[in-house]
Amino acid sequence: MIAPRPYDVLLDTDIGSDVDDALALGVLLGSPEVSLRGATTVYGDTLLRARLARRLASLAGHDLTVVPGAAETLSGREVWWAGHEGDAFGDLSAERVRDDIDAPRFLTESVRARPGAVDLVAIGPLANVARAVAHDEGFVAGVRTLYLMGGHFGPGAKPEHNILSDVTAARAVFASGLRTVVTGLEITTRVRIGAEGIETIRASGPYGTALAREIDAWTGFTGEGWSVPHDPITVLSMLRPDLYTTERGTVTVADDGVTSFHPDPDGTVSLVTDADLVTVADEIVSRIVRASEGVR
Repeated sequence: MIAPRPYDVLLDTDIGSDVDDALALGVLLGSPEVSLRGATTVYGDTLLRARLARRLASLAGHDLTVVPGAAETLSGREVWWAGHEGDAFGDLSAERVRDDIDAPRFLTESVRARPGAVDLVAIGPLANVARAVAHDEGFVAGVRTLYLMGGHFGPGAKPEHNILSDVTAARAVFASGLRTVVTGLEITTRVRIGAEGIETIRASGPYGTALAREIDAWTGFTGEGWSVPHDPITVLSMLRPDLYTTERGTVTVADDGVTSFHPDPDGTVSLVTDADLVTVADEIVSRIVRASEGVR
Protein backbone atom coordinates (compact mmCIF):
# COMPACT_ATOMS: atom_id res chain seq x y z
CA MET A 1 0.00 0.00 0.00
CA ILE A 2 1.33 3.44 -0.93
CA ALA A 3 1.69 5.72 2.09
CA PRO A 4 -0.31 8.97 1.88
CA ARG A 5 1.73 12.05 1.10
CA PRO A 6 2.44 14.35 4.06
CA TYR A 7 0.50 17.57 4.51
CA ASP A 8 1.66 20.74 6.24
CA VAL A 9 -1.63 22.42 7.11
CA LEU A 10 -2.89 25.74 8.43
CA LEU A 11 -6.50 25.96 9.60
CA ASP A 12 -8.65 29.12 9.51
CA THR A 13 -11.88 28.56 11.40
CA ASP A 14 -14.92 30.07 13.10
CA ILE A 15 -15.01 27.16 15.55
CA GLY A 16 -17.63 27.24 18.28
CA SER A 17 -20.94 27.85 16.54
CA ASP A 18 -21.85 25.02 14.15
CA VAL A 19 -20.07 21.93 15.49
CA ASP A 20 -18.66 21.03 12.08
CA ASP A 21 -15.54 23.17 12.67
CA ALA A 22 -14.73 21.12 15.76
CA LEU A 23 -15.31 17.93 13.79
CA ALA A 24 -12.96 19.19 11.07
CA LEU A 25 -10.29 19.85 13.70
CA GLY A 26 -10.77 16.28 14.88
CA VAL A 27 -10.29 14.92 11.37
CA LEU A 28 -7.03 16.85 11.04
CA LEU A 29 -5.75 15.74 14.45
CA GLY A 30 -6.65 12.13 13.70
CA SER A 31 -4.84 12.04 10.35
CA PRO A 32 -1.25 10.75 10.69
CA GLU A 33 -0.27 12.30 7.37
CA VAL A 34 -1.10 15.82 8.65
CA SER A 35 1.24 18.20 10.46
CA LEU A 36 -1.12 20.91 11.73
CA ARG A 37 1.16 23.95 11.89
CA GLY A 38 -1.34 26.25 13.54
CA ALA A 39 -4.83 27.70 13.44
CA THR A 40 -6.35 31.15 13.15
CA THR A 41 -9.85 32.07 14.22
CA VAL A 42 -12.24 34.43 12.51
CA TYR A 43 -15.65 36.11 12.94
CA GLY A 44 -17.02 37.43 16.22
CA ASP A 45 -15.36 36.62 19.54
CA THR A 46 -12.21 35.20 18.00
CA LEU A 47 -10.43 35.01 21.37
CA LEU A 48 -13.13 32.69 22.68
CA ARG A 49 -12.94 30.68 19.47
CA ALA A 50 -9.15 30.43 19.79
CA ARG A 51 -9.33 29.28 23.39
CA LEU A 52 -11.91 26.66 22.45
CA ALA A 53 -9.69 25.35 19.66
CA ARG A 54 -6.78 25.12 22.12
CA ARG A 55 -8.89 23.23 24.65
CA LEU A 56 -10.15 20.74 22.09
CA ALA A 57 -6.68 20.12 20.68
CA SER A 58 -5.26 19.60 24.18
CA LEU A 59 -7.89 16.94 24.86
CA ALA A 60 -6.47 15.08 21.87
CA GLY A 61 -2.93 15.51 23.22
CA HIS A 62 -1.85 18.35 20.93
CA ASP A 63 -0.20 21.65 21.82
CA LEU A 64 -1.79 23.62 18.99
CA THR A 65 -0.69 27.15 18.15
CA VAL A 66 -3.84 29.27 17.78
CA VAL A 67 -3.99 32.95 16.82
CA PRO A 68 -7.19 35.00 17.28
CA GLY A 69 -7.96 36.78 14.03
CA ALA A 70 -10.44 39.20 12.50
CA ALA A 71 -13.49 39.76 14.68
CA GLU A 72 -15.26 42.02 12.18
CA THR A 73 -16.12 41.37 8.56
CA LEU A 74 -14.53 43.29 5.70
CA SER A 75 -17.99 43.89 4.25
CA GLY A 76 -19.30 45.50 7.43
CA ARG A 77 -22.03 42.89 7.78
CA GLU A 78 -23.05 42.26 11.39
CA VAL A 79 -21.65 39.09 12.95
CA TRP A 80 -24.14 36.30 13.65
CA TRP A 81 -23.63 34.70 17.07
CA ALA A 82 -25.47 31.54 18.11
CA GLY A 83 -25.00 32.16 21.85
CA HIS A 84 -23.84 28.71 22.95
CA GLU A 85 -20.20 29.07 21.85
CA GLY A 86 -17.89 27.50 24.44
CA ASP A 87 -20.68 26.83 26.96
CA ALA A 88 -19.94 23.09 27.14
CA PHE A 89 -16.39 23.73 28.40
CA GLY A 90 -16.81 26.12 31.32
CA ASP A 91 -14.00 28.60 31.93
CA LEU A 92 -11.63 28.74 28.95
CA SER A 93 -9.64 31.76 30.14
CA ALA A 94 -6.59 29.67 31.10
CA GLU A 95 -6.09 28.48 27.53
CA ARG A 96 -2.99 30.22 26.17
CA VAL A 97 -3.22 31.60 22.65
CA ARG A 98 -0.75 33.72 20.71
CA ASP A 99 -1.32 37.45 21.09
CA ASP A 100 2.06 38.62 19.79
CA ILE A 101 1.12 38.42 16.11
CA ASP A 102 -2.01 39.08 14.09
CA ALA A 103 -3.65 36.29 12.13
CA PRO A 104 -2.85 37.47 8.57
CA ARG A 105 0.81 37.87 9.46
CA PHE A 106 0.87 34.44 11.11
CA LEU A 107 -0.55 32.93 7.94
CA THR A 108 1.84 34.73 5.62
CA GLU A 109 4.92 34.03 7.75
CA SER A 110 3.98 30.36 8.04
CA VAL A 111 3.68 30.11 4.27
CA ARG A 112 6.92 32.04 3.69
CA ALA A 113 8.74 29.55 5.93
CA ARG A 114 7.70 26.66 3.66
CA PRO A 115 6.74 28.14 0.28
CA GLY A 116 4.80 25.76 -1.92
CA ALA A 117 4.48 23.19 0.86
CA VAL A 118 1.61 24.50 2.99
CA ASP A 119 -2.07 23.77 2.44
CA LEU A 120 -4.62 26.16 3.93
CA VAL A 121 -8.03 24.92 5.06
CA ALA A 122 -10.54 27.77 5.41
CA ILE A 123 -13.88 26.81 6.95
CA GLY A 124 -15.32 30.15 8.07
CA PRO A 125 -15.84 33.64 6.67
CA LEU A 126 -12.75 34.73 4.79
CA ALA A 127 -11.50 37.98 6.35
CA ASN A 128 -8.23 36.46 7.61
CA VAL A 129 -7.41 34.89 4.25
CA ALA A 130 -8.33 38.04 2.32
CA ARG A 131 -6.12 40.13 4.60
CA ALA A 132 -3.25 37.68 4.18
CA VAL A 133 -3.58 38.02 0.39
CA ALA A 134 -3.44 41.81 0.72
CA HIS A 135 -0.63 41.75 3.31
CA ASP A 136 1.93 39.70 1.35
CA GLU A 137 2.21 39.59 -2.42
CA GLY A 138 3.98 36.22 -2.17
CA PHE A 139 1.17 34.55 -0.24
CA VAL A 140 -0.86 33.45 -3.27
CA ALA A 141 2.10 31.76 -4.94
CA GLY A 142 3.31 30.30 -1.65
CA VAL A 143 0.14 28.43 -0.66
CA ARG A 144 0.08 24.97 -2.19
CA THR A 145 -3.72 24.74 -2.19
CA LEU A 146 -6.58 26.48 -0.40
CA TYR A 147 -9.38 24.09 0.59
CA LEU A 148 -12.50 26.13 1.18
CA MET A 149 -15.95 25.31 2.49
CA GLY A 150 -18.30 27.89 1.05
CA GLY A 151 -20.98 28.70 -1.44
CA HIS A 152 -23.90 26.93 -3.05
CA PHE A 153 -23.66 26.13 -6.73
CA GLY A 154 -26.08 25.05 -9.41
CA PRO A 155 -29.84 25.43 -9.94
CA GLY A 156 -31.66 26.88 -6.95
CA ALA A 157 -28.46 28.09 -5.30
CA LYS A 158 -28.96 30.17 -2.16
CA PRO A 159 -26.54 32.29 -0.10
CA GLU A 160 -24.29 30.16 2.12
CA HIS A 161 -23.22 31.40 5.56
CA ASN A 162 -19.44 31.64 5.10
CA ILE A 163 -19.75 33.61 1.88
CA LEU A 164 -22.77 35.72 2.86
CA SER A 165 -21.14 36.70 6.15
CA ASP A 166 -18.36 38.53 4.30
CA VAL A 167 -18.97 38.98 0.58
CA THR A 168 -16.09 41.46 0.31
CA ALA A 169 -13.58 38.95 1.68
CA ALA A 170 -14.96 36.11 -0.43
CA ARG A 171 -14.66 38.13 -3.62
CA ALA A 172 -11.07 39.04 -2.78
CA VAL A 173 -10.11 35.41 -2.17
CA PHE A 174 -11.79 34.02 -5.29
CA ALA A 175 -10.20 36.76 -7.42
CA SER A 176 -6.73 36.35 -5.88
CA GLY A 177 -5.47 33.50 -8.02
CA LEU A 178 -5.08 31.15 -5.05
CA ARG A 179 -5.21 27.52 -6.17
CA THR A 180 -8.50 26.58 -4.55
CA VAL A 181 -10.68 23.51 -4.08
CA VAL A 182 -14.15 24.61 -2.99
CA THR A 183 -16.90 22.42 -1.57
CA GLY A 184 -20.42 23.86 -1.54
CA LEU A 185 -23.71 23.10 0.16
CA GLU A 186 -24.96 21.03 -2.77
CA ILE A 187 -22.33 18.44 -1.77
CA THR A 188 -22.15 18.79 2.02
CA THR A 189 -25.89 18.68 2.70
CA ARG A 190 -26.01 15.16 1.27
CA VAL A 191 -24.23 13.79 4.37
CA ARG A 192 -25.47 13.23 7.92
CA ILE A 193 -23.58 12.11 11.00
CA GLY A 194 -26.47 10.44 12.80
CA ALA A 195 -26.99 8.92 16.24
CA GLU A 196 -24.75 5.89 15.63
CA GLY A 197 -21.82 8.01 14.47
CA ILE A 198 -22.31 10.50 17.30
CA GLU A 199 -22.30 7.75 19.93
CA THR A 200 -19.20 6.15 18.37
CA ILE A 201 -17.43 9.50 18.70
CA ARG A 202 -18.72 10.00 22.26
CA ALA A 203 -17.36 6.62 23.41
CA SER A 204 -13.92 7.03 21.86
CA GLY A 205 -12.16 8.96 24.63
CA PRO A 206 -11.90 12.44 26.21
CA TYR A 207 -11.72 14.26 22.89
CA GLY A 208 -14.67 12.33 21.50
CA THR A 209 -16.67 13.01 24.64
CA ALA A 210 -15.94 16.74 24.32
CA LEU A 211 -16.90 16.72 20.65
CA ALA A 212 -20.13 14.92 21.45
CA ARG A 213 -20.98 17.68 23.94
CA GLU A 214 -20.44 20.20 21.15
CA ILE A 215 -22.65 18.12 18.86
CA ASP A 216 -25.32 18.01 21.57
CA ALA A 217 -25.18 21.81 21.93
CA TRP A 218 -25.55 22.29 18.19
CA THR A 219 -28.32 19.74 17.68
CA GLY A 220 -30.11 21.25 20.67
CA PHE A 221 -29.85 24.61 18.92
CA THR A 222 -31.06 23.31 15.54
CA GLY A 223 -33.62 20.83 16.86
CA GLU A 224 -32.22 18.15 14.55
CA GLY A 225 -30.89 14.77 15.66
CA TRP A 226 -27.88 14.77 13.38
CA SER A 227 -24.91 16.86 12.30
CA VAL A 228 -24.16 17.91 8.73
CA PRO A 229 -20.34 17.76 8.54
CA HIS A 230 -19.76 20.55 6.01
CA ASP A 231 -16.22 21.31 7.17
CA PRO A 232 -14.92 17.74 7.62
CA ILE A 233 -16.07 16.98 4.07
CA THR A 234 -13.90 19.88 2.95
CA VAL A 235 -10.90 18.55 4.91
CA LEU A 236 -11.33 15.14 3.26
CA SER A 237 -11.21 16.79 -0.17
CA MET A 238 -7.57 17.46 0.70
CA LEU A 239 -6.73 14.14 2.35
CA ARG A 240 -8.71 11.81 0.05
CA PRO A 241 -8.92 13.51 -3.35
CA ASP A 242 -9.52 10.08 -4.89
CA LEU A 243 -13.04 10.22 -3.41
CA TYR A 244 -13.91 13.53 -5.10
CA THR A 245 -14.72 14.72 -8.60
CA THR A 246 -13.88 18.33 -9.45
CA GLU A 247 -14.21 20.76 -12.35
CA ARG A 248 -11.84 23.65 -13.06
CA GLY A 249 -13.12 27.21 -13.42
CA THR A 250 -13.72 30.50 -11.62
CA VAL A 251 -16.19 31.68 -8.98
CA THR A 252 -18.01 34.99 -8.70
CA VAL A 253 -20.07 36.27 -5.76
CA ALA A 254 -23.21 38.39 -6.14
CA ASP A 255 -24.13 41.19 -3.75
CA ASP A 256 -26.62 38.88 -2.00
CA GLY A 257 -23.93 36.25 -1.39
CA VAL A 258 -25.01 33.82 -4.08
CA THR A 259 -22.02 32.12 -5.72
CA SER A 260 -21.73 31.21 -9.39
CA PHE A 261 -19.26 28.80 -10.97
CA HIS A 262 -17.93 29.41 -14.48
CA PRO A 263 -16.16 26.45 -16.12
CA ASP A 264 -12.74 27.42 -17.46
CA PRO A 265 -9.80 25.04 -17.99
CA ASP A 266 -7.45 27.90 -17.09
CA GLY A 267 -9.29 28.82 -13.88
CA THR A 268 -7.63 28.52 -10.48
CA VAL A 269 -10.71 27.18 -8.68
CA SER A 270 -11.66 23.50 -8.67
CA LEU A 271 -15.29 22.98 -7.67
CA VAL A 272 -16.25 19.67 -6.08
CA THR A 273 -19.05 18.32 -8.26
CA ASP A 274 -19.46 14.85 -6.72
CA ALA A 275 -17.95 12.58 -4.07
CA ASP A 276 -18.17 9.10 -2.60
CA LEU A 277 -19.97 10.48 0.40
CA VAL A 278 -20.61 7.14 2.11
CA THR A 279 -16.87 6.55 2.33
CA VAL A 280 -16.27 10.19 3.24
CA ALA A 281 -18.69 9.92 6.18
CA ASP A 282 -16.97 6.74 7.40
CA GLU A 283 -13.56 8.43 7.11
CA ILE A 284 -14.76 11.41 9.16
CA VAL A 285 -15.88 9.25 12.08
CA SER A 286 -12.86 6.93 11.98
CA ARG A 287 -10.35 9.79 11.92
CA ILE A 288 -12.07 11.57 14.81
CA VAL A 289 -12.01 8.31 16.79
CA ARG A 290 -8.28 7.99 16.02
CA ALA A 291 -7.71 11.53 17.33
CA SER A 292 -9.63 10.75 20.50
CA GLU A 293 -7.79 7.49 21.08
CA GLY A 294 -4.44 9.21 20.54
CA VAL A 295 -3.51 6.89 17.67
CA ARG A 296 -1.49 8.67 15.00
